[in-house]
Formats: sequence, structure tokens, C-alpha cells
Amino acid sequence: MERLIVLGTGNAGAVRCYNTCCVLHDGEEPVLVDGGGGNGLLVRLERAGVRVEDIHHAFLSHCHTDHLFGMIWMIRTVAQRIRSDAYAGSFTLYCHEELAGVVHSIADMTLPVGMTDCIGDRIRIVPVEDGEERPFGGYRATFFDIGSTKARQFGFTLRLRNGDKLSFLGDEPCTPAGRPYVTDSDWLLSEAFCLYADRDRFKPYEKHHGTVRESCETAAALGAKNLVLWHTEDTRLAERKALYTAEGKPFFPGNLFVPDDLDVIPLSSPSILRTPRPHRLQYPQKGIR
Repeated sequence: MERLIVLGTGNAGAVRCYNTCCVLHDGEEPVLVDGGGGNGLLVRLERAGVRVEDIHHAFLSHCHTDHLFGMIWMIRTVAQRIRSDAYAGSFTLYCHEELAGVVHSIADMTLPVGMTDCIGDRIRIVPVEDGEERPFGGYRATFFDIGSTKARQFGFTLRLRNGDKLSFLGDEPCTPAGRPYVTDSDWLLSEAFCLYADRDRFKPYEKHHGTVRESCETAAALGAKNLVLWHTEDTRLAERKALYTAEGKPFFPGNLFVPDDLDVIPLSSPSILRTPRPHRLQYPQKGIR
């Protein structure tokens, strides 16, 4: 069953949940989307029952710490397992060209030589261009420049096994540059920094982010059928789902998901607009299998 495994849902300043990142799983091969801000990524993968050894494709949207540094830990872990003959095959990370240089530089500065020797061999950092299509695990993804005015950032769009269109917008509101790629998505993955009602408190606009209401209005205008909201503030996690849903639903007619960390969203056909219930993963009792 195709599913979206939500590893983290928080913004850069979140401390009560992990930074936003996820695994898209087609039932055969998991692909990693962003890494969050540290080795908490490895904790999340373990708790989600996703083995590092099974991940062979990943995507990194941009250079901000809450997305980048978890991917450095992923590279370190893959390299360590390659060296101990515990990882078969190769690991490919897609990102834009400037970001590829950043990843190389940070890896060179922070990882032992024995690990960086794997980069360029079985660990491949592959630059992608705006509008370029590449194999991405069991999918073919089209990567695109979202048109950020803050730091160059890419998103992607792809077709699920059932033909539905899934689009990842990165962590900023959709711009005119991204609209041609994500219009009429069956699944739209979007940031929502805070409630519109709380915009004066959290000041999302000065950080180039948006609110729940605005993300829902944009998704409706784009013709999305299912909308996932994340990359949020973390002050009221226990009430976040109810609060965000209450604000967003009047502005979005489709299925609205406000997941918690480690929720799993089944990517069933949205054509009948049924809401698959996100369910908690069963945490393994021991380490990574």
C-alpha cells in the first residue's frame, strides 16, 4: 500500500516535534524527502520501522538547517554501513546544483575521510535542474524551482502507482513559478506556519511563510483534492489538528490532513473524497530491523 510516513511536522524553531520531513513508500522502496535538523532523523526512521538500508533515493529541498543537517546524518549513516558491508547498492540524493555544493562542503568539513570517500562512488549527490525528470525510487519525479525569494529551493511532483498526482511544495507558499507543476494535484503537501488568526503573534510573512487559511485557499485555487499541512509552530500540539482543521476547512473543499509526527497517511484514491484516517505506526521494540 502506498503511504506517506510523516517523520516530522515542525518548523525550524520546533522543539516539541521534529522538523518537517517524510518518507514516501510505494510498498517496495521508501524514498526520503528532506532530513530535518539533526540525528533525530535516525530516531524517527527507527520509530517508524523504516530501515536506513532500504532507502536508496532521497530529495533535499534547500539549504536551511532544519532540512539539511538531518541529510548529512543520513549520508554519514549510509557511509558507515557501506564500510561495514551492511548497505547494499547505492544512495542517490537529488537537490539543486548550489545545494549539491553545500552538501559536499559540509560533508567534507564534518565527516571522516573514510566516509567522504564513499561520496561520488556509492553515495551520489545528483544536481537537478528546474523542470528535470528523474527516477526517484519506484517513481519518476519532475523537480522544479519553487521561486523562493529567500534561498533557492526546489519541490517535486510525481505520479503514484494508481496514477494520482502528488506534489511537494517545499516549505514556502506556492508561487507563480510552481503553479504549472502542482495544479490539479490529487495530493498537495504544503507548509502552514501558523493559524491566520495567530499571524500577528508568529509573524509568518517576515519568514516567507504562510498560514493555514492561506494554504487552504491556495490549494483550493490549484484544484487539489487532498491537502497535507505541516512545517508548523509547535506551541499547542495537542490541539493543533483540531485548531488547524477548524480554520482551514471553510476554505478548502477537499480532504484536509494535519498530521502529527509519525502519523501514516494511506495514499488511497482521492477521487471519491473519502478521508483515509491517519494512523499511528507501531513502534518497534528493538532497534532498526
